[in-house]
Amino acid sequence: MAHDSETMMATPIEDLLEAAGSKFSLVTLASKRARQINAYFGQLGGGMGASIPPQVTSVAHKPLTIAFEEIGAGKIVLGDPAVVAAAEAEAAAAAAAAEADIAAAAAEKASDDGKKDS
Repeated sequence: MAHDSETMMATPIEDLLEAAGSKFSLVTLASKRARQINAYFGQLGGGMGASIPPQVTSVAHKPLTIAFEEIGAGKIVLGDPAVVAAAEAEAAAAAAAAEADIAAAAAEKASDDGKKDS
């Protein structure tokens, strides 16, 4: 008698392959994310960490299984490195521009407050 789930993985491999595009991309994406999750668990007691915690609630104990669950849930997506780098640079430029606008507004407010006191 066949059961609905005959594998140990909760996320069907077909869904993972559809999300990643190919077997190679899936393996690469999952292994990179599993290393990040492993680093996160390794630094847990050591104060401030730079690793991103798991993005899904999971009963799994293995970083690779958690990575597969994240990919299946759409929390981790494959991106072209050049496109990702360009998006990160654009986000950094936008953040710098926002900080400059905030500083300019604060300076303008301070000068307006100084004129009121005179």
